[in-house]
Amino acid sequence: MSRILENLEPKAVFSFFEDMSQIPRCSGNEKAISDYLVDFAKKRNLEVIQDKALNVIIKKPGTKGYENAPTVILQGHMDMVCEKNKDTNHDFSTEPLKLRVEDDMLMATGTTLGADNGIAVAYALAILDSDEIAHPPLEVLITTEEETGMGGANNLDTNNLKGKMLINIDSEEEGTLLVSCAGGIRNTLSILIEWSNPPDDYLVYDLRVRGLKGGHSGMEINKERGNSNIILGRILKGLSANADIYLAEISGGAKMNAIPRESDAVLLISSKDKAKVDEEIKNWNNVIGNELKTADPDVRIELELSNSTYKKVFSKETTNKVLSALVLIPNGVQSMSVEIEGLVQSSTNLGVLTTTEKEVLLECAIRSSVRTLKLDIVKKMEALAELIGASSANEGDYPAWEYRKDSYIREVFVDAYKRMYGKEPIITAIHAGLECGLFDEKLDNVDMISLGPNMYDVHTPNEHVSISSTKRVWEYLLEVLKSIK
Repeated sequence: MSRILENLEPKAVFSFFEDMSQIPRCSGNEKAISDYLVDFAKKRNLEVIQDKALNVIIKKPGTKGYENAPTVILQGHMDMVCEKNKDTNHDFSTEPLKLRVEDDMLMATGTTLGADNGIAVAYALAILDSDEIAHPPLEVLITTEEETGMGGANNLDTNNLKGKMLINIDSEEEGTLLVSCAGGIRNTLSILIEWSNPPDDYLVYDLRVRGLKGGHSGMEINKERGNSNIILGRILKGLSANADIYLAEISGGAKMNAIPRESDAVLLISSKDKAKVDEEIKNWNNVIGNELKTADPDVRIELELSNSTYKKVFSKETTNKVLSALVLIPNGVQSMSVEIEGLVQSSTNLGVLTTTEKEVLLECAIRSSVRTLKLDIVKKMEALAELIGASSANEGDYPAWEYRKDSYIREVFVDAYKRMYGKEPIITAIHAGLECGLFDEKLDNVDMISLGPNMYDVHTPNEHVSISSTKRVWEYLLEVLKSIK
Protein backbone atom coordinates (compact mmCIF):
# COMPACT_ATOMS: atom_id res chain seq x y z
CA MET A 1 0.00 0.00 0.00
CA SER A 2 1.41 3.38 -0.99
CA ARG A 3 2.04 5.93 1.69
CA ILE A 4 0.84 9.51 1.32
CA LEU A 5 3.87 11.09 3.01
CA GLU A 6 6.69 8.84 1.80
CA ASN A 7 8.34 11.53 -0.32
CA LEU A 8 8.30 14.27 2.32
CA GLU A 9 11.40 15.39 4.20
CA PRO A 10 12.47 14.62 6.83
CA LYS A 11 11.43 11.10 5.86
CA ALA A 12 11.65 9.56 9.32
CA VAL A 13 9.55 12.30 10.92
CA PHE A 14 6.74 12.11 8.38
CA SER A 15 6.87 8.31 8.33
CA PHE A 16 6.23 8.14 12.08
CA PHE A 17 3.55 10.83 11.79
CA GLU A 18 1.75 8.80 9.13
CA ASP A 19 1.97 5.70 11.31
CA MET A 20 0.39 7.57 14.22
CA SER A 21 -2.35 8.93 11.97
CA GLN A 22 -3.60 5.35 11.59
CA ILE A 23 -4.07 4.99 15.35
CA PRO A 24 -6.96 6.42 17.43
CA ARG A 25 -5.65 9.10 19.79
CA CYS A 26 -8.45 11.43 20.78
CA SER A 27 -8.02 12.78 24.28
CA GLY A 28 -9.23 10.09 26.67
CA ASN A 29 -8.72 7.30 24.12
CA GLU A 30 -4.93 6.96 24.12
CA LYS A 31 -4.43 3.28 25.02
CA ALA A 32 -3.60 2.21 21.46
CA ILE A 33 -1.13 5.04 20.77
CA SER A 34 0.47 4.63 24.21
CA ASP A 35 0.99 0.91 23.56
CA TYR A 36 2.41 1.76 20.13
CA LEU A 37 5.06 3.94 21.81
CA VAL A 38 5.92 1.22 24.31
CA ASP A 39 6.25 -1.33 21.51
CA PHE A 40 8.46 1.10 19.57
CA ALA A 41 10.86 1.37 22.52
CA LYS A 42 10.97 -2.34 23.25
CA LYS A 43 11.79 -3.19 19.63
CA ARG A 44 14.83 -0.91 19.93
CA ASN A 45 15.88 -2.15 23.38
CA LEU A 46 15.29 1.25 24.92
CA GLU A 47 14.25 1.69 28.54
CA VAL A 48 10.54 2.48 28.65
CA ILE A 49 8.05 3.31 31.40
CA GLN A 50 4.27 3.37 30.91
CA ASP A 51 2.32 4.61 33.93
CA LYS A 52 -1.32 4.25 34.98
CA ALA A 53 -2.25 7.47 33.15
CA LEU A 54 -0.71 5.91 29.99
CA ASN A 55 2.10 8.49 29.92
CA VAL A 56 5.20 7.04 28.29
CA ILE A 57 8.84 7.79 29.13
CA ILE A 58 11.53 6.43 26.79
CA LYS A 59 15.19 6.80 27.76
CA LYS A 60 18.20 6.69 25.47
CA PRO A 61 21.87 7.18 26.48
CA GLY A 62 23.92 9.96 24.96
CA THR A 63 25.74 9.21 21.72
CA LYS A 64 29.53 8.95 21.49
CA GLY A 65 31.14 12.03 23.02
CA TYR A 66 27.89 12.96 24.82
CA GLU A 67 27.85 10.23 27.45
CA ASN A 68 28.43 12.70 30.28
CA ALA A 69 26.37 15.56 28.90
CA PRO A 70 23.41 16.77 30.95
CA THR A 71 20.21 14.81 30.41
CA VAL A 72 17.56 16.53 28.30
CA ILE A 73 13.82 15.83 28.48
CA LEU A 74 12.09 15.99 25.09
CA GLN A 75 8.38 16.45 25.70
CA GLY A 76 5.11 16.39 23.79
CA HIS A 77 1.65 14.88 24.13
CA MET A 78 0.18 11.93 22.25
CA ASP A 79 -3.49 12.98 22.26
CA MET A 80 -5.20 15.24 19.74
CA VAL A 81 -8.34 17.33 19.49
CA CYS A 82 -10.81 15.30 17.43
CA GLU A 83 -13.14 17.66 15.61
CA LYS A 84 -14.80 17.24 12.24
CA ASN A 85 -17.12 19.16 9.96
CA LYS A 86 -20.84 18.50 10.33
CA ASP A 87 -20.98 16.88 6.89
CA THR A 88 -17.92 14.68 7.47
CA ASN A 89 -18.59 10.99 8.15
CA HIS A 90 -15.60 9.92 10.21
CA ASP A 91 -15.23 7.73 13.30
CA PHE A 92 -12.15 8.88 15.20
CA SER A 93 -12.23 5.75 17.39
CA THR A 94 -11.72 3.33 14.49
CA GLU A 95 -10.81 5.14 11.28
CA PRO A 96 -7.40 6.52 10.25
CA LEU A 97 -7.06 10.18 9.40
CA LYS A 98 -7.32 10.94 5.70
CA LEU A 99 -4.06 12.78 5.12
CA ARG A 100 -3.43 14.92 2.09
CA VAL A 101 -0.73 17.28 0.83
CA GLU A 102 -1.47 20.60 -0.82
CA ASP A 103 1.65 22.47 -1.92
CA ASP A 104 3.64 23.07 1.29
CA MET A 105 0.82 22.08 3.62
CA LEU A 106 -0.10 18.80 5.24
CA MET A 107 -3.72 18.45 6.37
CA ALA A 108 -6.53 15.97 6.88
CA THR A 109 -9.79 15.82 4.96
CA GLY A 110 -12.77 17.03 6.97
CA THR A 111 -11.11 16.55 10.35
CA THR A 112 -8.40 17.89 12.59
CA LEU A 113 -4.92 16.76 11.59
CA GLY A 114 -3.36 16.06 14.97
CA ALA A 115 -0.12 17.85 14.12
CA ASP A 116 -0.82 19.30 17.54
CA ASN A 117 0.98 17.40 18.98
CA GLY A 118 1.77 14.50 16.69
CA ILE A 119 4.68 16.37 15.11
CA ALA A 120 6.40 16.49 18.52
CA VAL A 121 6.02 12.74 18.95
CA ALA A 122 7.25 12.12 15.41
CA TYR A 123 10.33 14.29 16.04
CA ALA A 124 11.10 12.36 19.22
CA LEU A 125 10.65 8.92 17.64
CA ALA A 126 12.85 9.87 14.68
CA ILE A 127 15.64 10.90 17.08
CA LEU A 128 15.26 7.77 19.18
CA ASP A 129 15.27 5.59 16.06
CA SER A 130 18.46 7.04 14.62
CA ASP A 131 22.00 5.83 15.23
CA GLU A 132 23.49 8.85 13.46
CA ILE A 133 22.03 11.87 15.29
CA ALA A 134 24.34 13.34 17.93
CA HIS A 135 22.56 14.02 21.21
CA PRO A 136 22.98 14.07 25.00
CA PRO A 137 21.23 11.50 27.21
CA LEU A 138 17.50 11.77 26.47
CA GLU A 139 14.31 11.22 28.40
CA VAL A 140 11.43 11.39 25.94
CA LEU A 141 8.21 12.17 27.80
CA ILE A 142 4.93 11.73 25.91
CA THR A 143 1.85 12.57 27.96
CA THR A 144 -1.88 11.91 27.70
CA GLU A 145 -5.04 14.04 27.87
CA GLU A 146 -3.22 17.33 27.40
CA GLU A 147 -6.06 18.75 25.35
CA THR A 148 -8.72 18.12 28.00
CA GLY A 149 -7.03 19.43 31.13
CA MET A 150 -3.49 17.98 31.13
CA GLY A 151 -4.55 14.82 32.93
CA GLY A 152 -1.39 12.94 32.00
CA ALA A 153 0.97 15.63 33.25
CA ASN A 154 -1.13 15.99 36.40
CA ASN A 155 -0.73 12.30 37.19
CA LEU A 156 2.93 11.98 36.18
CA ASP A 157 5.35 10.44 38.65
CA THR A 158 8.29 12.79 38.29
CA ASN A 159 10.62 10.40 40.15
CA ASN A 160 11.08 8.65 36.80
CA LEU A 161 12.72 11.77 35.33
CA LYS A 162 16.25 12.94 36.10
CA GLY A 163 16.76 15.63 33.47
CA LYS A 164 17.01 19.28 34.52
CA MET A 165 16.39 20.70 31.03
CA LEU A 166 13.12 20.23 29.18
CA ILE A 167 12.35 20.97 25.54
CA ASN A 168 8.62 21.15 24.95
CA ILE A 169 7.67 20.77 21.27
CA ASP A 170 4.12 22.07 21.47
CA SER A 171 4.19 25.59 20.06
CA GLU A 172 3.03 26.60 16.61
CA GLU A 173 5.21 29.33 15.18
CA GLU A 174 8.66 28.76 13.72
CA GLY A 175 11.30 31.18 14.94
CA THR A 176 9.36 31.96 18.11
CA LEU A 177 10.54 30.40 21.35
CA LEU A 178 8.12 30.29 24.25
CA VAL A 179 9.38 30.87 27.77
CA SER A 180 6.11 31.38 29.65
CA CYS A 181 2.47 30.32 29.33
CA ALA A 182 -0.95 30.90 30.82
CA GLY A 183 -2.60 28.78 33.44
CA GLY A 184 -6.19 27.67 33.13
CA ILE A 185 -9.26 25.99 34.54
CA ARG A 186 -12.44 24.48 33.11
CA ASN A 187 -15.79 25.79 34.31
CA THR A 188 -19.20 24.24 33.74
CA LEU A 189 -22.43 26.14 34.32
CA SER A 190 -25.39 23.78 34.80
CA ILE A 191 -29.01 24.90 34.38
CA LEU A 192 -31.67 22.40 35.44
CA ILE A 193 -34.43 22.06 32.85
CA GLU A 194 -38.08 22.39 33.74
CA TRP A 195 -40.00 20.81 30.87
CA SER A 196 -43.39 21.92 29.57
CA ASN A 197 -45.85 20.55 27.05
CA PRO A 198 -45.49 22.11 23.60
CA PRO A 199 -48.40 24.16 22.24
CA ASP A 200 -50.52 22.53 19.55
CA ASP A 201 -50.38 25.24 16.90
CA TYR A 202 -46.63 25.68 16.66
CA LEU A 203 -44.23 24.47 13.95
CA VAL A 204 -40.75 23.10 14.62
CA TYR A 205 -37.74 24.93 13.14
CA ASP A 206 -33.98 24.37 13.20
CA LEU A 207 -31.92 27.49 13.85
CA ARG A 208 -28.26 27.17 12.85
CA VAL A 209 -25.12 29.29 13.08
CA ARG A 210 -22.61 28.28 10.40
CA GLY A 211 -19.57 29.46 8.43
CA LEU A 212 -17.29 30.50 11.30
CA LYS A 213 -13.56 29.77 11.32
CA GLY A 214 -13.25 28.75 14.97
CA GLY A 215 -9.73 28.15 16.23
CA HIS A 216 -7.60 27.53 19.29
CA SER A 217 -9.21 29.20 22.29
CA GLY A 218 -5.83 30.40 23.56
CA MET A 219 -3.73 31.04 20.49
CA GLU A 220 -6.49 32.68 18.44
CA ILE A 221 -8.76 34.26 21.03
CA ASN A 222 -7.27 37.67 20.19
CA LYS A 223 -8.40 37.43 16.55
CA GLU A 224 -11.97 38.35 17.56
CA ARG A 225 -13.46 35.44 15.64
CA GLY A 226 -17.11 34.70 16.18
CA ASN A 227 -18.16 32.25 18.90
CA SER A 228 -21.18 30.36 17.53
CA ASN A 229 -22.59 29.69 21.03
CA ILE A 230 -22.52 33.37 21.95
CA ILE A 231 -24.00 34.38 18.60
CA LEU A 232 -26.79 31.82 18.99
CA GLY A 233 -27.59 33.20 22.44
CA ARG A 234 -27.80 36.77 21.11
CA ILE A 235 -30.13 35.74 18.32
CA LEU A 236 -32.42 33.72 20.59
CA LYS A 237 -32.58 36.54 23.11
CA GLY A 238 -33.56 38.93 20.34
CA LEU A 239 -36.18 36.56 18.91
CA SER A 240 -37.72 35.94 22.32
CA ALA A 241 -38.26 39.67 22.79
CA ASN A 242 -40.18 40.02 19.53
CA ALA A 243 -41.99 36.71 19.02
CA ASP A 244 -43.56 33.88 20.99
CA ILE A 245 -41.01 31.07 20.69
CA TYR A 246 -40.39 27.86 22.59
CA LEU A 247 -36.94 26.29 22.95
CA ALA A 248 -36.71 22.48 22.76
CA GLU A 249 -32.97 21.93 22.40
CA ILE A 250 -29.75 23.89 22.16
CA SER A 251 -26.20 22.78 21.36
CA GLY A 252 -22.92 24.00 19.95
CA GLY A 253 -19.19 23.43 19.81
CA ALA A 254 -17.24 20.22 20.22
CA LYS A 255 -14.29 20.99 22.50
CA MET A 256 -13.96 23.37 25.41
CA ASN A 257 -10.59 24.61 24.19
CA ALA A 258 -11.75 25.30 20.62
CA ILE A 259 -13.66 28.42 19.61
CA PRO A 260 -16.99 26.91 18.47
CA ARG A 261 -17.83 27.19 14.79
CA GLU A 262 -21.32 25.70 14.64
CA SER A 263 -24.32 25.91 16.98
CA ASP A 264 -27.92 24.74 16.75
CA ALA A 265 -31.26 25.33 18.42
CA VAL A 266 -34.64 23.69 17.93
CA LEU A 267 -37.48 26.23 18.12
CA LEU A 268 -41.23 25.98 18.14
CA ILE A 269 -42.67 29.05 16.42
CA SER A 270 -46.29 30.06 15.94
CA SER A 271 -47.33 30.29 12.32
CA LYS A 272 -48.56 33.84 12.96
CA ASP A 273 -45.04 34.86 14.01
CA LYS A 274 -43.19 33.09 11.20
CA ALA A 275 -42.98 36.12 8.89
CA LYS A 276 -41.75 38.26 11.78
CA VAL A 277 -39.10 35.66 12.70
CA ASP A 278 -37.95 35.42 9.07
CA GLU A 279 -37.42 39.16 9.04
CA GLU A 280 -35.53 38.94 12.36
CA ILE A 281 -33.21 36.26 10.97
CA LYS A 282 -32.56 38.36 7.89
CA ASN A 283 -31.69 41.29 10.14
CA TRP A 284 -29.40 39.14 12.31
CA ASN A 285 -27.54 37.95 9.23
CA ASN A 286 -26.87 41.59 8.39
CA VAL A 287 -25.88 42.51 11.96
CA ILE A 288 -23.55 39.56 12.62
CA GLY A 289 -22.21 39.68 9.07
CA ASN A 290 -21.27 43.32 9.52
CA GLU A 291 -19.68 42.74 12.94
CA LEU A 292 -17.58 39.84 11.66
CA LYS A 293 -16.98 41.03 8.09
CA THR A 294 -13.22 40.91 8.58
CA ALA A 295 -12.69 38.21 11.21
CA ASP A 296 -15.38 35.77 9.96
CA PRO A 297 -16.76 36.90 6.59
CA ASP A 298 -18.58 33.62 5.85
CA VAL A 299 -20.82 33.58 8.92
CA ARG A 300 -24.48 32.83 8.26
CA ILE A 301 -27.64 32.20 10.26
CA GLU A 302 -30.14 29.70 8.89
CA LEU A 303 -33.75 28.93 9.85
CA GLU A 304 -35.35 25.83 8.34
CA LEU A 305 -38.62 23.98 8.88
CA SER A 306 -37.99 20.64 10.59
CA ASN A 307 -39.69 17.29 10.11
CA SER A 308 -39.03 16.37 13.74
CA THR A 309 -41.64 16.37 16.46
CA TYR A 310 -41.10 17.26 20.09
CA LYS A 311 -43.24 16.15 23.01
CA LYS A 312 -41.75 18.68 25.43
CA VAL A 313 -40.06 22.07 25.44
CA PHE A 314 -38.23 24.23 27.97
CA SER A 315 -40.47 26.14 30.33
CA LYS A 316 -40.41 29.89 29.89
CA GLU A 317 -38.43 30.19 33.14
CA THR A 318 -35.80 27.71 31.93
CA THR A 319 -35.60 29.46 28.57
CA ASN A 320 -35.01 32.79 30.30
CA LYS A 321 -32.24 31.28 32.43
CA VAL A 322 -30.47 29.76 29.44
CA LEU A 323 -30.68 32.91 27.35
CA SER A 324 -29.60 35.11 30.25
CA ALA A 325 -26.57 32.88 30.79
CA LEU A 326 -25.63 33.05 27.11
CA VAL A 327 -25.75 36.84 26.92
CA LEU A 328 -24.11 37.49 30.32
CA ILE A 329 -21.37 34.86 30.47
CA PRO A 330 -17.82 36.27 30.15
CA ASN A 331 -16.38 35.33 26.76
CA GLY A 332 -13.33 36.34 24.75
CA VAL A 333 -10.41 38.52 25.82
CA GLN A 334 -10.83 39.73 29.41
CA SER A 335 -7.52 41.55 29.89
CA MET A 336 -4.27 42.29 28.06
CA SER A 337 -0.73 42.16 29.43
CA VAL A 338 0.97 45.50 30.06
CA GLU A 339 4.38 43.77 30.27
CA ILE A 340 4.39 41.99 26.90
CA GLU A 341 2.89 43.98 24.04
CA GLY A 342 0.07 42.19 22.24
CA LEU A 343 -0.16 39.31 24.74
CA VAL A 344 -3.60 38.35 26.01
CA GLN A 345 -3.44 38.12 29.79
CA SER A 346 -6.86 36.60 30.59
CA SER A 347 -9.67 35.12 28.51
CA THR A 348 -12.66 32.82 28.51
CA ASN A 349 -14.14 30.63 25.79
CA LEU A 350 -17.66 29.20 25.88
CA GLY A 351 -16.58 26.13 23.96
CA VAL A 352 -19.41 23.64 24.41
CA LEU A 353 -23.17 24.02 24.80
CA THR A 354 -25.16 20.85 25.49
CA THR A 355 -28.75 19.84 26.25
CA THR A 356 -29.26 16.65 28.27
CA GLU A 357 -32.45 15.15 29.64
CA LYS A 358 -32.00 17.08 32.87
CA GLU A 359 -29.92 20.17 32.22
CA VAL A 360 -28.29 22.62 29.85
CA LEU A 361 -24.50 22.72 30.22
CA LEU A 362 -22.28 25.68 29.33
CA GLU A 363 -18.63 24.60 29.36
CA CYS A 364 -15.91 27.26 29.39
CA ALA A 365 -12.13 27.29 29.18
CA ILE A 366 -10.70 30.03 31.41
CA ARG A 367 -7.09 31.12 30.92
CA SER A 368 -4.81 33.65 32.59
CA SER A 369 -1.11 34.19 33.17
CA VAL A 370 -2.04 35.73 36.54
CA ARG A 371 -3.54 33.29 39.02
CA THR A 372 -5.67 35.85 40.85
CA LEU A 373 -7.25 37.05 37.59
CA LYS A 374 -8.07 33.45 36.71
CA LEU A 375 -9.81 33.07 40.06
CA ASP A 376 -11.62 36.38 39.55
CA ILE A 377 -13.20 35.04 36.34
CA VAL A 378 -14.20 31.89 38.22
CA LYS A 379 -15.93 34.10 40.81
CA LYS A 380 -17.83 35.86 38.00
CA MET A 381 -19.04 32.48 36.75
CA GLU A 382 -20.19 31.59 40.24
CA ALA A 383 -21.97 34.94 40.60
CA LEU A 384 -23.75 34.41 37.27
CA ALA A 385 -24.84 30.94 38.35
CA GLU A 386 -26.20 32.31 41.62
CA LEU A 387 -28.02 35.11 39.79
CA ILE A 388 -29.95 32.78 37.47
CA GLY A 389 -30.40 29.87 39.85
CA ALA A 390 -27.84 27.56 38.24
CA SER A 391 -24.77 25.75 39.56
CA SER A 392 -21.08 26.27 38.76
CA ALA A 393 -18.32 23.65 38.94
CA ASN A 394 -14.60 23.76 38.16
CA GLU A 395 -12.06 21.11 37.18
CA GLY A 396 -8.71 20.70 35.45
CA ASP A 397 -6.98 23.60 37.18
CA TYR A 398 -3.41 23.97 35.93
CA PRO A 399 -0.77 26.59 36.78
CA ALA A 400 0.97 29.16 34.64
CA TRP A 401 4.62 28.79 33.61
CA GLU A 402 6.45 31.85 34.82
CA TYR A 403 9.37 33.46 32.99
CA ARG A 404 12.84 32.42 34.16
CA LYS A 405 15.39 35.23 34.12
CA ASP A 406 18.47 32.98 33.83
CA SER A 407 18.12 30.04 31.45
CA TYR A 408 20.93 27.90 30.00
CA ILE A 409 18.61 26.11 27.57
CA ARG A 410 17.34 29.43 26.26
CA GLU A 411 20.91 30.57 25.61
CA VAL A 412 21.64 27.35 23.71
CA PHE A 413 18.58 27.81 21.54
CA VAL A 414 19.36 31.46 20.81
CA ASP A 415 23.01 30.72 19.94
CA ALA A 416 22.03 27.84 17.62
CA TYR A 417 19.45 30.01 15.88
CA LYS A 418 21.96 32.80 15.30
CA ARG A 419 24.46 30.33 13.85
CA MET A 420 21.88 28.89 11.46
CA TYR A 421 19.98 32.01 10.42
CA GLY A 422 22.17 34.98 11.29
CA LYS A 423 19.58 36.56 13.58
CA GLU A 424 17.98 36.03 16.95
CA PRO A 425 14.70 34.18 17.44
CA ILE A 426 11.66 35.80 19.01
CA ILE A 427 11.45 35.11 22.74
CA THR A 428 7.93 35.48 24.06
CA ALA A 429 5.07 34.11 26.15
CA ILE A 430 1.84 32.46 25.00
CA HIS A 431 -1.78 32.78 26.02
CA ALA A 432 -2.39 29.07 26.00
CA GLY A 433 -1.85 26.25 28.43
CA LEU A 434 1.31 24.24 28.05
CA GLU A 435 2.28 21.33 30.21
CA CYS A 436 5.34 23.39 31.11
CA GLY A 437 3.20 25.07 33.77
CA LEU A 438 2.74 21.76 35.56
CA PHE A 439 6.33 20.68 35.02
CA ASP A 440 7.49 24.00 36.44
CA GLU A 441 5.55 23.13 39.57
CA LYS A 442 6.34 19.41 39.76
CA LEU A 443 9.95 19.18 38.56
CA ASP A 444 12.48 20.80 40.85
CA ASN A 445 14.30 23.71 39.18
CA VAL A 446 13.79 22.44 35.62
CA ASP A 447 14.97 24.77 32.84
CA MET A 448 12.41 24.81 29.99
CA ILE A 449 11.70 26.17 26.56
CA SER A 450 9.07 25.46 23.89
CA LEU A 451 9.27 25.44 20.08
CA GLY A 452 7.47 24.04 17.07
CA PRO A 453 6.90 24.43 13.31
CA ASN A 454 4.31 26.66 11.67
CA MET A 455 0.81 25.30 12.27
CA TYR A 456 -2.47 26.91 11.33
CA ASP A 457 -6.13 26.64 12.40
CA VAL A 458 -5.23 24.21 15.14
CA HIS A 459 -8.22 22.51 16.84
CA THR A 460 -10.34 22.92 13.69
CA PRO A 461 -10.95 20.66 10.66
CA ASN A 462 -8.84 23.12 8.68
CA GLU A 463 -5.74 22.40 10.78
CA HIS A 464 -2.60 22.27 8.65
CA VAL A 465 1.14 22.30 9.14
CA SER A 466 3.90 23.60 6.90
CA ILE A 467 6.07 20.80 5.53
CA SER A 468 9.10 23.02 4.91
CA SER A 469 8.79 24.55 8.38
CA THR A 470 8.63 21.07 9.92
CA LYS A 471 11.92 20.29 8.17
CA ARG A 472 13.62 23.52 9.29
CA VAL A 473 12.55 23.12 12.92
CA TRP A 474 13.76 19.52 12.82
CA GLU A 475 17.20 20.67 11.66
CA TYR A 476 17.18 23.41 14.31
CA LEU A 477 16.30 20.94 17.06
CA LEU A 478 19.12 18.62 16.00
CA GLU A 479 21.57 21.55 16.07
CA VAL A 480 20.45 22.38 19.61
CA LEU A 481 20.88 18.80 20.81
CA LYS A 482 24.31 18.67 19.17
CA SER A 483 25.25 21.80 21.15
CA ILE A 484 24.46 20.39 24.60
CA LYS A 485 27.60 18.71 25.90
